[in-house]
Amino acid sequence: MGRTPAEPPFDVLVAGGGMVGLALAAAVRDALGDAARVGLADPALDGDVYGTRASALAAGPRRMLERLGVWSAIEPSAQPMRAMIVTDSRAGDAVRPQFLEFSGEFEPGEPFAHMVMNADVVTALAARARALGVETLRAAIVDFRDGVETIEATTDAGARLSARLLVVADGRRSRLRDLAGVGMVGWDYGQAGIVATIGHERPHDGVARQHFLPAGPFAILPLKGERSSIVWNESVEDAKNICALDAEDFLAELQPRFGRELGALTLLDAPRWFPFGLRVARRFVDRRLALIGDAAHLVHPIAGQGLNLGLRDVAALAEQIVDAMRLGLDPGSPETLRGYERARRFDTLTMGAATDALNRLFSNDLPPLRALRDLGLGLVDRAPGLKRFFIRQAAGAEAGARLLRGEAL
Repeated sequence: MGRTPAEPPFDVLVAGGGMVGLALAAAVRDALGDAARVGLADPALDGDVYGTRASALAAGPRRMLERLGVWSAIEPSAQPMRAMIVTDSRAGDAVRPQFLEFSGEFEPGEPFAHMVMNADVVTALAARARALGVETLRAAIVDFRDGVETIEATTDAGARLSARLLVVADGRRSRLRDLAGVGMVGWDYGQAGIVATIGHERPHDGVARQHFLPAGPFAILPLKGERSSIVWNESVEDAKNICALDAEDFLAELQPRFGRELGALTLLDAPRWFPFGLRVARRFVDRRLALIGDAAHLVHPIAGQGLNLGLRDVAALAEQIVDAMRLGLDPGSPETLRGYERARRFDTLTMGAATDALNRLFSNDLPPLRALRDLGLGLVDRAPGLKRFFIRQAAGAEAGARLLRGEAL
């Protein structure tokens, strides 16, 4: 993807080839075809780096992937969530009272979420992006200099690339965000999530479980077959120590938290841990630059919205870019970027505040708070209209962007 002086600049250059970056590149090219020159740079353009990691994909982002022509490649290994059960108890309690249950349907016949393998999503999006004519480079963008009409980016191999818009999708430790001088606002929770894939004797029937334990939420998320992915909250120090255990001792710690509904457990991959925090960029745009995904925001995974927030960014930014270019306007203009920031700022802050409040409410064992939250869960469970509202919000299909409704740009 080296550029000669005679070549025109990229209309859109994406830094980062994860799910979010690939989806943005594919969405713009899918809508505009040869009318838009789109490039993507990442040193590892394949799904192998994701191993067995999985994510919850809400209905709205799933509709976007279907519109982009990749869902058919992902669906065979995706597990629909047919229900979500919420309990509030202590680890090892013989009985876990069920306070809340959500039906898994967003629309008749359409689950509100699927569990998808990250590697499958990346592989499908990478293949689709290439088929659509996205120009890819196995390199990292390490520096840039903004100009009047273009932004000039430099890769770690020394290549220089010119673009009208640079989209930063290089993750939570974004180098390019720091180079742009965009700070992050937020805090750490002193908590960490332990993630692993667990095999079990009995089928899960597509039911996800969220156990609220004194150390924090413990999520059991169904995968294809008799397997589930767990997200297990502990303090950072405890998470490090638990992940260092051998398989037998790890399962001994896991079983009382997991419960016995699904029978005996087996550990299918090495557990990993990552710290929890709330981080939101002070701004999502700069001169000819837009932040998307983890480069723009990090929220607590209590509602499973991390990937979905990033894909909502994709839907909003792609819409702004496509609408501008169809009118012959500049995709990197201040007006285009302000439209993207307006579309995403409030939704991101709202989701960050909601996950923060839920985590603080449920990550404790104070009797008055337990009584209050259990009362609240019970009231929601008895209010079908309120449950439908929460399902529709979580599904993300009504966030405004056309792609999230399954509509073409």
